[in-house]
Amino acid sequence: MIAKTPTPPYYAVIFTSIRTDIDEGYGLTADAMVTLAEKQPGFLGVESARNDVGITVSYWADLDSIKQWKSNSEHLLAQKLGREKWYKTFKTRIAKVERDYDF
Repeated sequence: MIAKTPTPPYYAVIFTSIRTDIDEGYGLTADAMVTLAEKQPGFLGVESARNDVGITVSYWADLDSIKQWKSNSEHLLAQKLGREKWYKTFKTRIAKVERDYDF
């Protein structure tokens, strides 16, 4: 599903990853993180796709909202498990969306 975002500017957190073969708890944790993020102030939406490389883009109203999400205790635990079990490698990028359009 394509996230319904407001008129820019807003921010995108782009999480790109390559998974390990360990699946134990990954799906449940991923779903829980989306549910938790939806409750965070400043959260605007999320889009995700996975093939060989996974890409999840979450949208936020401002940088402070992103900072608060990064430091959320449940999210910190998920990050720790990701580093220890689920990801071979990952990269996070934060970008300011200055323009968007759709069809």
